[in-house]
Amino acid sequence: MAAAPTARQAATAVVSSSHGHPVHHAHLAALLNPSPRLPPLPLPLRRRHLPLSLPAATRLAASFPPLPLLLALLSALRLLPSPPPPRPFDALIKSYASFSSSLAAAALSFARSAGYAPSLLAYNAVLLALSDASLPSARSFLADTMLGDGVAPNVYTYNILVRALCARGHREEAFGVVEGDMRGAGCAPNVVTYNTLVAAFCRAGEVDGAQRLVDVIREGGVRPSLVTFNTVVNGLCKAGRMEDARKVFDEMVSEGLAPDGVSYNTLVSGYCKAGCLHEALAVFAEMSQKGVVPDVVTFTSLIHAMCRAGNLERAVALVGQMRERGLRMNEITFTALIDGFCKNGFLDDALLALKEMKECGIKPSVVCYNALINGYCKLGRMDEARELTNEMEAKGVKPDVVTYSTILSGYCKIGDTDSAFELNRKMLKKGVIPDAITYSSLIRGLCEERRLSDACELFEDMLQLGPHPDEFTYTTLIDGHCKEGNIEKALSLHDEMIKKGVLPDVVTYSVLIDGLSKSSRTKEAQRLLFKLYYADPVPDNIKYDALMHCCRKAEFKSVVALLKGFSMKGLMNEADKVYQSMLDREWKLDGSVYSVLIHGHCRGKNVMKALSFHKEMLRCGFPPNSTSTISLVRGLFEEGLTGEADTVIQELLNCCSLADAETSKALIDLNRKEGNMDAVVDVLCGMARGGLLPSRG
Repeated sequence: MAAAPTARQAATAVVSSSHGHPVHHAHLAALLNPSPRLPPLPLPLRRRHLPLSLPAATRLAASFPPLPLLLALLSALRLLPSPPPPRPFDALIKSYASFSSSLAAAALSFARSAGYAPSLLAYNAVLLALSDASLPSARSFLADTMLGDGVAPNVYTYNILVRALCARGHREEAFGVVEGDMRGAGCAPNVVTYNTLVAAFCRAGEVDGAQRLVDVIREGGVRPSLVTFNTVVNGLCKAGRMEDARKVFDEMVSEGLAPDGVSYNTLVSGYCKAGCLHEALAVFAEMSQKGVVPDVVTFTSLIHAMCRAGNLERAVALVGQMRERGLRMNEITFTALIDGFCKNGFLDDALLALKEMKECGIKPSVVCYNALINGYCKLGRMDEARELTNEMEAKGVKPDVVTYSTILSGYCKIGDTDSAFELNRKMLKKGVIPDAITYSSLIRGLCEERRLSDACELFEDMLQLGPHPDEFTYTTLIDGHCKEGNIEKALSLHDEMIKKGVLPDVVTYSVLIDGLSKSSRTKEAQRLLFKLYYADPVPDNIKYDALMHCCRKAEFKSVVALLKGFSMKGLMNEADKVYQSMLDREWKLDGSVYSVLIHGHCRGKNVMKALSFHKEMLRCGFPPNSTSTISLVRGLFEEGLTGEADTVIQELLNCCSLADAETSKALIDLNRKEGNMDAVVDVLCGMARGGLLPSRG
């Protein structure tokens, strides 16, 4: 008895037969014209069935093994009158490419070996599938298969490769493909090519490189698109470079492109994250004037910023505006509101918002639960905070490191370090790895209990186990050593953090300055501070120069923190010397430097010096900052310099064009005329809290 033929043999018979097997034609016809009730008729496949459409090919690819299907299609093609339909295998190749790069490549090879040349679109489909699966395979396919078959790549071909390289972080190589391979093949990059590169550079934080690419786009005769500008604006916003972001935004408008919702939302979000509420509200008003409708993303950014600034009244008003526009709050909006209520001690309001959130069918996320837990911890209600973790687990929400660190920090703040360490052991058992915040909280708890040796031991464990200490960790230990009178060790930790690239902040310097001022060897300790990590003592006359040399341009924020630290402690002579050193180094200053100096000199009752810094700030093109300017106005009023105060107030109000501010401006004008200067200052403070005054700097 003869053995039954294999599937491959049967398929081969289909190809070799002059008439084929009707069953294959019936299957093809049935899939081209599916009928759920009637059995497929064994009709031969006619020319009208070919070439296969993409939907038909997709159904076939999902229903039949690849080789029998390809052989059946080939058999059907050979039964048809000549000439054959163009590119008959393209649809199947594209179908396979949607779920298997290897099958797509095999189908393309099969078509070529059968004498049917696939189109460039089919080659690109295979390349796209391979680029998602394996970059080396994609490169090999382009270099060996496509070029080897004499297929000339087009711009879409190269865009696929550029996208794959950028997705894997190979930005420079992708740029090399564009400027080398692509141009060498006579294929001009288009705006999509460059947008892919621009986005890759922005994602990597290399926004300057992205901006240089925009210049390359123009030089190549390609007009940057709205997507190009939106990408660069987003990159600048994420880098906190809001002035540059606004310039690029305005440049987009000047080139005749109309900003869309993404453009405005990006700018609003950037200003909100930078704490520039006035600027965010100004963009919000601008988008409405330009006919761009604010959406839930716009409102959520503003609500979050208002909550973070403690202006809950304005946040709730924005929620009301959302509802008037028919916009529904999402999980992120509710969480922002709940977080704002909790951080400002309004736990009951947060719980009401949570109740409404659940009634809307929105499930709280781990971020939302963490905000509530923080609210309970701030009020010292630790048992309820722990109970909330049980609710989380019951609802299928897994507590994360932030959850445990928040509760752990709460225990440390109330002096219950035993419970904090017990919780730390529990989180380890659950497989949650402590982070820098966890360790910092425990170290702070030990320092508060004057258990400095235990805190140092835990710090050493932290260094060995992996979480990198941050400025909070170092500052906590520095504070602990200062309180114990060990200034040398505190300064040694300061040196260590700088060497490790952890920049001291204003709290670090405030702690050190406190320690120095309490030390019996203040002058010697100051010399130690300013020598930083130099081995030899630094002479008095160059100690600030040494500090500036250490705090290079990349550490500008740390220098401002030192400036602010001196100002907060009333050491304005030292602050002025730091400022002068920055000028000597020709560093590019920003408004924050002047704001710190103005505020510090006002606190030190040197109002005229503060006024001179205010004028210098305006000459440099920086807008007045609401906090420092209000401090200056108050100081000028106290000195009886009402004319100067009026001028400063007017300069501040000239920077505010928001319609919401008109009532406040009228109140200020009225009280100025009546000489009620306390009321003027109160209105200005209210405007600042509401984001109606500039806050940059």
